[in-house]
Amino acid sequence: MPRLTPVSWQTLENVFLAAGFRLARQQGSHRVYVKAGVLRPIVIPAHGDIPISIIRNNLRTAGI
Repeated sequence: MPRLTPVSWQTLENVFLAAGFRLARQQGSHRVYVKAGVLRPIVIPAHGDIPISIIRNNLRTAGI
């Protein structure tokens, strides 16, 4: 796997939308995405660049 770097929240959102996730709800600046077959939702903070730790955790949760 290539080395991860922080990316904007829009870029990360596009990755999960392309993987079949859909926006379920938004609470404040946190957007929640769900997909059938994935037990836990993916939460993306909608501000600034997303740290590598959040990207890695979301990818692991999504099974990507």
